[in-house]
Amino acid sequence: MRLLIAAVGRLKAGPERELLGRYVERANAAGRAVNLAPLEMTEIAESAARRADDRIAEESAKLEAAVPKGAQRIVLDSCGRTLSSEEFATKLAAFRDRGTPLVAFLIGGADGLTGSLRTGADLAISYGAATFPHQIVRILLAEQIYRAITILSGHPYHRA
Repeated sequence: MRLLIAAVGRLKAGPERELLGRYVERANAAGRAVNLAPLEMTEIAESAARRADDRIAEESAKLEAAVPKGAQRIVLDSCGRTLSSEEFATKLAAFRDRGTPLVAFLIGGADGLTGSLRTGADLAISYGAATFPHQIVRILLAEQIYRAITILSGHPYHRA
């Protein structure tokens, strides 16, 4: 099953991009054995609209357009469910075992996502009540994807 992280904003060269790249590489290398690869990334340009509602609408439409039809959609949203690493791994395995061809993770910009994008998602997850920059959320998500792969493969990376 393919995995896609679609995020608003560009990640500049530097330590954040390097760390993200490291987890993507690890996920791709280990994910093949458990049919959770490749992990791909797509970046959506931030909207230049003046009003927050217009920015949200424009960015959400671009995120929607970046995801192929038939994909399972998981949004990262502060109102989403908090999942343990094991629960997250179980969710990914369930999508895979149902024959899902692609799971797309959607990360909005600074103003968030449209309500219709959030409610139309198959799952909304949160990394807690704190607000994180989209660059950090990408890294957290990529690490959790890699961790889920190691959990499913029985690798000792994950220690509960």
